[in-house]
Amino acid sequence: MPVHEMAAVAAAACWALSGIVSAAPVAHLGPVAFTRIRMAMVLVLLAAWVALAGSWRSIAPDQLAPVVLSGIIGVFVGDTMLFMALNRIGPRRSSIVFSMHAPISVMLGWLVLDEVLTAQETAGIGIVVAGVVLAIVFGKRRSQLHQWESIKGSLAVGVAIGLGAALCQAIGSLIARPVMAAGADPVAVSALRVAAAVACFYVALWATGDRLKPAAPLTASVAVVTAFSGVLAMALGMTLVLFALSGGEVGIVSTLSAMAPVLILPLIWWRTREMPAPAAWLGALLATAGMALIFIA
Repeated sequence: MPVHEMAAVAAAACWALSGIVSAAPVAHLGPVAFTRIRMAMVLVLLAAWVALAGSWRSIAPDQLAPVVLSGIIGVFVGDTMLFMALNRIGPRRSSIVFSMHAPISVMLGWLVLDEVLTAQETAGIGIVVAGVVLAIVFGKRRSQLHQWESIKGSLAVGVAIGLGAALCQAIGSLIARPVMAAGADPVAVSALRVAAAVACFYVALWATGDRLKPAAPLTASVAVVTAFSGVLAMALGMTLVLFALSGGEVGIVSTLSAMAPVLILPLIWWRTREMPAPAAWLGALLATAGMALIFIA
């Protein structure tokens, strides 16, 4: 069984569900405050787990700097930009833009890590990306009027922010790849990455004063949903993708983890009661076929 590839798909499922769950608290708190509060909650959980497991020792002293840098770029900058995009253009559009981190990762893996992909793997990656694009671009019927389909501000700006998030995700994965390949514990690496991001957030909060505070008070219900979103996306999703990176190539892992836009379609249907267009389901089938090519390569 391709366990590392399956972990990447499981991470995509976590991120898809988190994107649905996060829409309301992001709108309530604002994207920056939401990201900061969510990360602080997740850090407590991850730190407790790693302390009990004693897995801090799996990260060598010379690996600390790369992991911290990966957290700053991939988590602090990347997640903030992702939720800024989600707040502007909604979960469906932000998902498709963010999925572009897959081809970006392939190029970076080839340029920096000298990774070589077979023709079948390359074809599988291309088919997955094409399926993701088709599923999201054609995932809206004209009759769909849900607020998640509305655009706040400029669409071009929202897309640019989403592409920035994708680039940061790709760079963060690239930096973390050698550490994971060396045998570091995925949960410990996740905890350190989140700790670096949380530290950056509070430095930014101190430096900017009130400008990064929540747009509205943090209520008990919003806190619960925020914590659940964090457990899904960061405690589970990020740890799963780091585990996948420990035995899989950056391009393949990133492509499979980019399946979130396809997996989010039935979740949006369930949440909004509005079925995506037929072309969206065709895209999902293409993405599944691409996964099969990667698995049997």
